[in-house]
Amino acid sequence: MATEGDISPREAEVLELLGAHFSNAEIAAQLFISVRTVESHVSSLLRKLGVPDRRALALRAAVDRPRREPVPLPAPLSSFIGRARERGELSGMVTAHRQVTAVGPGGVGKTRLALAVAAELAGRYTDGVWFVDLIPVTDPGMIATAVAGALGLGEQPGRDLTESVVAALADRHALLVLDNCEHVVDGVALLLERLLAACPRMTVLATSQARLMVPFERVYPVPPLSLAVDGESDAVALFVERAAAAGLPLDPALRGRIASICERLDGMALAIELAAARCPTLGLDGITSALSHPLRMLTGGSRTDERHRSVRAVLDWSHALLEPADQELLHQMSIFVAPFTASAAAEVTGATMDVVTDGLARLAEQSLLTVTASPRGTSYRALEAIRQYGTERLSQAGELAGARARHLRWCFTQAVDLAAAGPDWRARFDAVADDLRAALTWAAGEPERRTDAHDLARHLAELTFTRHLIGESQQRYEQAAALADEPAATASMFRKAADVAGCRTRGDDMYRLHRAAADAARRAGDTARAAVDLATAATAAYRFSSTFVRIPPEEEAVALVSEARELAGDDPAAEAAVALAEAGVLSDAFGAVQGPADNAVPETLARAERAVELARRIGDPLAESAALDALTAAHAWAGDTFACAATAGRRVTLLSSMADRPETPGGVHELIDGLGMAVQTSLGVGNLADARRWGRQLADHPALAEVGHRATCWLLVADALAGNADDVLSGSTRFLDAWRRAGSPAKAALGPAADAVAMIHSFRGDHEREWQEVLDRLGEPSERTYGYGALYDAMRMLHHGQAGEAMERMAPEPGEVWKWVTWIWLHWYVAIRAEATVLAGSPVARDRLADARTITAGNPVAGAVVERAGSLLDQDRERLLATADVFEAAGCRYQAARTMVLAGGEHAARGAAALADLGLGPMTVSVSPW
Repeated sequence: MATEGDISPREAEVLELLGAHFSNAEIAAQLFISVRTVESHVSSLLRKLGVPDRRALALRAAVDRPRREPVPLPAPLSSFIGRARERGELSGMVTAHRQVTAVGPGGVGKTRLALAVAAELAGRYTDGVWFVDLIPVTDPGMIATAVAGALGLGEQPGRDLTESVVAALADRHALLVLDNCEHVVDGVALLLERLLAACPRMTVLATSQARLMVPFERVYPVPPLSLAVDGESDAVALFVERAAAAGLPLDPALRGRIASICERLDGMALAIELAAARCPTLGLDGITSALSHPLRMLTGGSRTDERHRSVRAVLDWSHALLEPADQELLHQMSIFVAPFTASAAAEVTGATMDVVTDGLARLAEQSLLTVTASPRGTSYRALEAIRQYGTERLSQAGELAGARARHLRWCFTQAVDLAAAGPDWRARFDAVADDLRAALTWAAGEPERRTDAHDLARHLAELTFTRHLIGESQQRYEQAAALADEPAATASMFRKAADVAGCRTRGDDMYRLHRAAADAARRAGDTARAAVDLATAATAAYRFSSTFVRIPPEEEAVALVSEARELAGDDPAAEAAVALAEAGVLSDAFGAVQGPADNAVPETLARAERAVELARRIGDPLAESAALDALTAAHAWAGDTFACAATAGRRVTLLSSMADRPETPGGVHELIDGLGMAVQTSLGVGNLADARRWGRQLADHPALAEVGHRATCWLLVADALAGNADDVLSGSTRFLDAWRRAGSPAKAALGPAADAVAMIHSFRGDHEREWQEVLDRLGEPSERTYGYGALYDAMRMLHHGQAGEAMERMAPEPGEVWKWVTWIWLHWYVAIRAEATVLAGSPVARDRLADARTITAGNPVAGAVVERAGSLLDQDRERLLATADVFEAAGCRYQAARTMVLAGGEHAARGAAALADLGLGPMTVSVSPW
């Protein structure tokens, strides 16, 4: 076989051109010889090299000829941040497929990601990575010229550059990166179809705003930078690094504020880099403020690439690639602030569905809209910078107001339809809520749209309330009141806002809004309704005093009642409201500051009963519920615990039957308050079954879904007193999580629940500091010192055999602390106090038992505790064991198990086992009475 030394220089030239896949005619033209002479040289080469055919000669030439090294990849001028997941995904696709297109909007970071992946994969390709930037190419027919330039190929006689590129890469094992293809997609597609068919070992990675639509293509959508991944954020990391590079290192404590900025920039890499670069001059506050006009602020990028000098320049580039019809559609779609459907786009634009659908598809192809498919359909969304760019274009064309007016009409239709929608309405509301808010904001600022704004605000208030966004609901009702054209409508909206404030336990707002409603009603000439509003404001100051930050002075509330009485006339609803206010304010039926004097109790009861009767006559269940609440409180101050429970039960039954108004703010507020009262009064009479039933309804009420500490508090108390430790522990988790999410409010009303959980942990023998810390946060109100706290502490002490300490803790006579124990705890207080006295061996035990029997008569649980204490004093084991059955029947398993332990002997073992079954620790008996 011949060696290279046997081949003539001319044969060597022919062999090299064969390796470049030139034809005989092309070789002849290149070397200025005849075709016959070329054929002679080819025959000679076949003989000398001992190869069978022309293809083998080409392969030999490809092996022997020196390779041109690829041009190095562009060196990044700044570090590459994050994108670990995206790098892995894109690398995997490039490794598995021959042609991959990284697609995304301008500025999302496609080029940087592609370069990072190419650098990682370079070692896998024998012939390396070749990079071609297509930005300078303006003619689709010049793509091959750009690639040939990167490959170092020149013009060859008889062959166009596409053929030269294909021939040069035919046997190469290389990765070709084609960057920025969106403006010459057609030319790139034509080249790639030929290249990939003729070059089996080539792989192409392209970046583009639109797919290339070639047969081998696999598309990788490049997402915005992550805002949070496992607690980390690529967007925040990029901002911090670029701000430091610009001369302003940022404190890690500011990451939350930086994350908010990055979120407003939709995680767009270019926008984040440009914003971070402005940090030394604007600061985070300045950047946040400037983001209301991001296209003005986000400038100052690369001087070598004009497109990346600003976000606006990037968008100008993308916009110029669109047909005029698609440009107009993009402008119109910028009105939507949330993902929208094709049908919504058609309604707002007035175009037919087929025209809109085709246009949206083209915009999505250009990465100007993101597309999300779900079982409910396909939705589209523009990134915020693109959306603001579109609205600017609308404004420049004088079309912005018209587009917003059409959007407002669409939003109003959505709001009306949602009010009558089916079970999926919440998902539908969430999908359009941001657009409703945006349309309302615009309309509220346009004087000629004031009526439309009022109507939309009213609908949005109703929808957000039903969606349990009650803070926003109050805000929208107040907004609707401010936008109303007529005083009567203003008054109506203020009343609804006050009802929502009640659901939020914002007493000060209730008071303010009812008074505002009264002022509006007077302006409307409706003095009777004004009387109702004034009376209701005065009532709220006493009825919901615990929800106030500043309780109105007594003289102020009395003045409101007097004014309401003067305005009421003979209007039945006004008379009923004034009667309730008189019962609450003048008689202090709700006991906001202190209970009525003994000689005032009959008058208080009479006024409350009159309020109930007047409310029943007008057929208003909410008014009747409020009056029954006053009557419940009056019975409490009268010391009639069973009348309290009966009246509270009547109230809940009344409210539960309100099928026609289950979701109105007033109805929800009354029901939540009524359920809470029913739990408390049921506990007061030892009806644990009803207490747990009402408590469960309260805990499950959807309006309290986000405030689990409020929702679960009374169920926790009921379960703790029953000894249901597992239920207490599970419920306490929800309580604690919600309480912390709410900012750990120091609300005294939460004390009974928190202390009840702490008691159960004590029964279990847990060394639990967490709940003690909660109690420390809630403080030491008088209710805890003399009421529930004394009861729970004594029960803890008795469980651990500390009868003397328990007796000391409950030393005050019930009459001395009646204010804190009559409401719920009176029967429990006197019963446990009597038992502590017996177990401590006090000489006054028998007297206390006699008093306790009188007070607790009719209460199954408290009465059984007193009976058990008497049995212990009399050393009557049979009588004592009988109380265990009473406790079991009442659903108070803890006291049943405690009874068995106190019975001693073989019964004590059964009691200990029962305590263990409840999840509680062993009980200590310091001195056995047997």
